[in-house]
Amino acid sequence: MTISDSPLATQELLARTFIDTDQLAVNAIRTLAMDMVQQANSGHPGMPMGMAAAAYVLWSRHLKQMPSAPNWLNRDRFVLSAGHGSTLLYSLLHLFGYELSMDDLKQFRQWGSKTPGHPEFGHTVGVELTTGPLGQGIASAVGMAIEETHLAATVNTQAALFDHYTYVIAGDGCLQEGVSAEAASLAGHLQLGKLIVLYDDNSITIDGSTKLSFSENVTQRYKAYGWQVIEVAGDGNHLDVIHHAITEAKAEQQRPTLIRIKTLIGYGSPNMQGSHKVHGSPLGEAEIQATKRALNWPSKTAFEVPEKVYAHIQHRIAHWQTEYEQWQQSYQNWVQSDSELAQQFVAAQNIPVITVPVFEAGQSMATRQASGKVLNALMPQLPFVLAGSADLTPSNNTWFDGALDYQANQRQGRYLRYGIREHAMAAILNGLNVGGVLRAYGGTFLVFADYLRPAVRVAALSGYPSIFVLTHDSIGVGEDGPTHQPVETIASLRAIPDLRVYRPADANETAMAWQSILRDRNHPSALLLSRQALPVLDNEASYRQLERGAYILSGEDSTDAVLMATGSEVSLALAAAELLVAKGIATRVVSMPCWALFEEQSPEYQQQVLPQEVRARVAVEAAVRQGWDAYLGDCGEFVGMTGFGASAPGGRCFKEFGITVDNIVAAACRSLAKANG
Repeated sequence: MTISDSPLATQELLARTFIDTDQLAVNAIRTLAMDMVQQANSGHPGMPMGMAAAAYVLWSRHLKQMPSAPNWLNRDRFVLSAGHGSTLLYSLLHLFGYELSMDDLKQFRQWGSKTPGHPEFGHTVGVELTTGPLGQGIASAVGMAIEETHLAATVNTQAALFDHYTYVIAGDGCLQEGVSAEAASLAGHLQLGKLIVLYDDNSITIDGSTKLSFSENVTQRYKAYGWQVIEVAGDGNHLDVIHHAITEAKAEQQRPTLIRIKTLIGYGSPNMQGSHKVHGSPLGEAEIQATKRALNWPSKTAFEVPEKVYAHIQHRIAHWQTEYEQWQQSYQNWVQSDSELAQQFVAAQNIPVITVPVFEAGQSMATRQASGKVLNALMPQLPFVLAGSADLTPSNNTWFDGALDYQANQRQGRYLRYGIREHAMAAILNGLNVGGVLRAYGGTFLVFADYLRPAVRVAALSGYPSIFVLTHDSIGVGEDGPTHQPVETIASLRAIPDLRVYRPADANETAMAWQSILRDRNHPSALLLSRQALPVLDNEASYRQLERGAYILSGEDSTDAVLMATGSEVSLALAAAELLVAKGIATRVVSMPCWALFEEQSPEYQQQVLPQEVRARVAVEAAVRQGWDAYLGDCGEFVGMTGFGASAPGGRCFKEFGITVDNIVAAACRSLAKANG
């Protein structure tokens, strides 16, 4: 379907002598965007200028929000996926009453400001998601839309507490990124009718015209995904036409909607509109003044908005206030009904009190298997935690007994089938976890963490408590060979600041890792689990100290040598310690399931676990050495991988690559000799 408007040329703008208040507000967005970028001498003014009208229509006529209560659970979600156009969002937040002052706008892209170069969740009130890497916003918005449908299906028993929309502004860059294609495909399959994407179709990227690299039919592609597509022709400035398109999108409940708005980048600039020159550079003072004249803007002064714009928008805020108060009353009535569901819902927004299973020593099981058993025990206690996997459910052990699949006809389901879409899964998990009500985990193989990495990094940067379950964690994968053996991946994940990487040694460490992860509302977590069976250790220390990241597993009073290990190699270190003790070498074994947690402990605790005076140290991990030198010191030895793996049974791989008890013993003796030499 195509909806046409009438393009308004610059010469026509020059001739106008009157601008109604809505148009004045649209141009306020444009002028603020220009002024912010000019003041910073850095930024992207073109997209905000081109999309100002569409964004204003969305915010002034459709978006449901409450600036004084920005975390209102039933607010509509707005995601600026094209995050380089951040001045568009900052202008909207300022004009519509959020805690973003004109002084904040003047500090765009400056140290410590509330207006960083790209929107950052948790940094600026009103920013729903961190959207720097293109495609992350639209993909995470799919998670937000899933959240709304699930909560509506499970919570709306007495009142329509959840009935909001998820709106996205995306550009050509977002739609070219592969993650958006993965997510859009799943959104169409799941029939997420309350997901509405406004596509800024301005045909410009940094290099120039999209004709250089992008000639596909976007409309046909999204229709093939199962989306409704509405096309708005012209230059994207006819407010009523855009309003009609959004209204039509909201009426479609079975399909997500892409509103394709043909815009003119840098709209209003006499000499730069429609050009890539206005995409990522300031217009310059002379061109800004020319543009303000073309827009019939009443002031030459930067950062000046007529008072009647604020007064006009205040009417919309008053409408939101009424709607918010009515919702709050319904919500409080529901909570005070003291139903079991209401109690569970309120509890889900706090740190959960959970009981994890205990595994008997002497058994043997893969930590992925142990994780599955833990989830079977935990998930009935956690009704607002969603599960899922990227087409590896039987391998990841992420399903739990009685779990219903989340599907278009089964919104109450708690198990998401992401298909073979690892990158989209990670981004969707971020959308599910950012809201503060639901938690969600998703599984794949550890080696595919490289497909997840952009979304994992955004989660760490933003503090989303997303949970990534990553199985088949080493050369123990065996016969699948080096393509599936993640020798370098553990180190690369540990390099991401604020990501909690857990690699448990056995079933009980796995259980305690889950407890630690679910209690953590401020960081994403990666849980690395073995394919091969591991002995369940005779170990009570993990119950007390796993949340400290590393702890003494054996040899508390030993002072000669320390063996450090994670995951499947901890049992090898324990066996090696027995041989060393038999040789008269007092040996301590330290299990280090989560380095990030250990590094947060006090210096006194770190010294207690890894005494500085004990220089004879060995680190054991079926992965590359990178990162271990921080703990090995000047005399330490490493037993692990120096290259890629091989296709052979897992046990044979460990033997051929020298990750054996005998080699650990030999390494300890060499380290001790260096320390004593």
